[in-house]
Amino acid sequence: MPAFKIAFRNALRQRRRTILTLLTMLGGYALASISIGWADGTYNTIIDIFTRNRLGHVQIHAAGYLDKPSLYKKIADYRRIGKVLSGIPGVEAWAPRLKAAGLVSVGDNSSAASITGIDPGLENAATRFSHKIAAGKMLEDAGGGTVLAGKGLAKVLEAEIGDTLVIVSRAADGSIANDLYTIRGIVESGNSLEDRSSLYMHLDEAQELFALYGSVHEIAVVAERSGTARALAAKIIDALPPEKELAVAPWQEFARSFHTAMQADKQGMYIFLFVIMLIVAVGVLNTVLMAVLERRREYGLLKAVGTRPGRLFWLILIESVIIAIAAIIGGIGVGLMGNWLLSVYGIQLPQPISYGGMEIRSLHAEINFRTIYIPAVVVLATAALVSIFPALQAARVDPAHAMRTH
Repeated sequence: MPAFKIAFRNALRQRRRTILTLLTMLGGYALASISIGWADGTYNTIIDIFTRNRLGHVQIHAAGYLDKPSLYKKIADYRRIGKVLSGIPGVEAWAPRLKAAGLVSVGDNSSAASITGIDPGLENAATRFSHKIAAGKMLEDAGGGTVLAGKGLAKVLEAEIGDTLVIVSRAADGSIANDLYTIRGIVESGNSLEDRSSLYMHLDEAQELFALYGSVHEIAVVAERSGTARALAAKIIDALPPEKELAVAPWQEFARSFHTAMQADKQGMYIFLFVIMLIVAVGVLNTVLMAVLERRREYGLLKAVGTRPGRLFWLILIESVIIAIAAIIGGIGVGLMGNWLLSVYGIQLPQPISYGGMEIRSLHAEINFRTIYIPAVVVLATAALVSIFPALQAARVDPAHAMRTH
């Protein structure tokens, strides 16, 4: 009779013990699956806020700009590059930005500001910029002479919508960049530090103010799927004209500190997973070892009739694997149900969590292949590994001594 069939019958003989072992494994699988889904959902929510809603998944700059930002390190003819980006599979949207700094004032109050020129239509399509306007309205067409102030900056300037704001800076041609604008709206990005100095204006007006006609400093690219940032960056490099001295980087590179922090934080998930599997391993080891001790007479009889030690070893191992497979099948159902409920309904936080300057108001799980195969591999490997010692004990049973055991 095949070893698998005997092992299956042995598992059914002591149903109470088998059910307890199965439930231990199933619980471990479900906890691991939900933990992975919850962690992935949380991390991807943070990454989505950080990239899709702010920086983009890929950024294009003039060579050397990220190392040492400068008004003069610009991207000329950005519209031509935009046409190339629109034809690349995987690109959802792109947005050009002009970056500068200056002194802004409203009445007697003044402050340093980080000035960003944006194309309202492209920026809104890429990063949902209009959703960040806490008060007032979106920028109007070029020529309106309006700006959007960060919430913190408006507070420092004691400015309100409709107030006149003065910008004083230096243009790329060496002249003084100086003009009057009307505050049209207040922006709240979720990053209080950024909002403390942010000022947004129409790209065309920013190019005129800083004498950077037809040029920008940054092109943010949003991918259809955030997990494809590195691959998309490689596609963009291949598609861009070779004569352009441009640097293309995925968010993992131009936001390296954030990426490093996320990777370090993820280690906590694996520690938690290890603890869960350790509990499962102890439970399985205890159950299988006790089963071997209870069945010493049976194993002694099998060896007395000629069963080889290796066959006994595999019988114990296969029996544990059968129980593990049954637990995995049940755990998949429980894990998927738990992750689905958490992905749909999530958990609304009583108070927003601040992470890197961003506010998170709800947390949701995610259903992906990792939530299925990682717990399955871990549970199966754990069951097999902890069964080795009891299986060796069974294989080494002395038939004469075991037959006298009652």
